Amino acid sequence: MPELPEAETIVRGLRPVVTGARIRRTRVQHEDVLESSAAGLARALKGLAIQDVSRRGKNVVLVMEGPAYLVVNLGMTGGLYPLAAGGRNPAVTHPAVRFYFEEGGQLVYNDARRFGRLRLLNGPDWEAWSRRLGPEPLSPAFTPDDLAAGLGASRTPVRNWLLDQRRVAGVGNIYASEALHRAGIDPRRPASSIGPEATRRLYRSVVAVLSEAIRARGTTIRDYRDATGDEGGFGPRLRAYGRDGEPCLTCGTPIRRVVFGNRSAFLCPTCQPHEESTGGSGA
Repeated sequence: MPELPEAETIVRGLRPVVTGARIRRTRVQHEDVLESSAAGLARALKGLAIQDVSRRGKNVVLVMEGPAYLVVNLGMTGGLYPLAAGGRNPAVTHPAVRFYFEEGGQLVYNDARRFGRLRLLNGPDWEAWSRRLGPEPLSPAFTPDDLAAGLGASRTPVRNWLLDQRRVAGVGNIYASEALHRAGIDPRRPASSIGPEATRRLYRSVVAVLSEAIRARGTTIRDYRDATGDEGGFGPRLRAYGRDGEPCLTCGTPIRRVVFGNRSAFLCPTCQPHEESTGGSGA
């Protein structure tokens, strides 16, 4: 599933291409990706211009006139591709929604498995929806002290805590695995058992791995492509996720895959001991 770096990469690719474009009509080819009716979405968007493209957590957000906010959750296989008349365009194999522009060209939401969702929100609904998400981990609102307080109040496994979008917005299984490996923390440990030193390491690791993945244009495991149809470049830099059986790049111990909470996690048993010998108790 695309996470924060993949969504941010798509946003940066779309913003210079579609900002200012005005929607002439909307064609819904698969209504099951919509929160509303196809006819209702088409009526609401007709004639509106895209004022900006932004991101909230794992979601791409088209900021429309009004204001209105078209929130696109990419699910597992979703992508947004701008298509120009003529020239090189990315391959669109499973189009679900097409937005045709008055100026020519279109923006296509493509989704093979159709687990993604599009929802159109007005201003107050957008604010209410956004408040339900946690802070952006690359923003000043995400601080080491806030992370320590949040971890200290929960007994849930720390990996699951990081995946909870109400705690911190945008981190998924790939980057939780990577950040925990870098921080030397077993993903199964209760969040409240993470001491102050380990919490500081985790904070730095989350920020670092997300920032590096954005610079590499995200991680392609299977389906993810950026707005031009290209794969992300961070895959070869993964240290834990998907590397079960391969040697840890730090110590050489084989990476292990463990399943809990119905999700796989990847860890080095040597670098990520289940119990920490130093660092004290959580906040």
